[in-house]
Amino acid sequence: MNKLRAILIGALIWLLIFISFVILAFFPSINNSLNKQTLIVCALIVPFTILGSAIYYKNGNKENGFKIGVIMAITALILDALITVPFIEIPKGGSYKSFYAFPLLWLLVFINVITVFWYWKLKIVSNRSK
Repeated sequence: MNKLRAILIGALIWLLIFISFVILAFFPSINNSLNKQTLIVCALIVPFTILGSAIYYKNGNKENGFKIGVIMAITALILDALITVPFIEIPKGGSYKSFYAFPLLWLLVFINVITVFWYWKLKIVSNRSK
């Protein structure tokens, strides 16, 4: 398993999601609704994760998609702990507890892991059996 590659791609997906939230904050109709922003990002995370999965599996990697998805998700959660919470959430009055207790965050994590798993299942496992 190429853990460093999975970590770097997890960081790329985190960056794409972070940029999405920044851009969405400029839209007046949704900038005051974290729920709306997160639901939009729930749709965006699928193509971001498919892109990341395609990059990961490009060079013949065949590692279990669930494991890779978990590594990518943990990477994003660590980057949130190091960057998002201290520099975005805490200055706005939030906390680590409120950030990690937000249910839609865990929906994003779930979608990320499941998308990598299904990419692996459909593109890697099904091609192996041919």
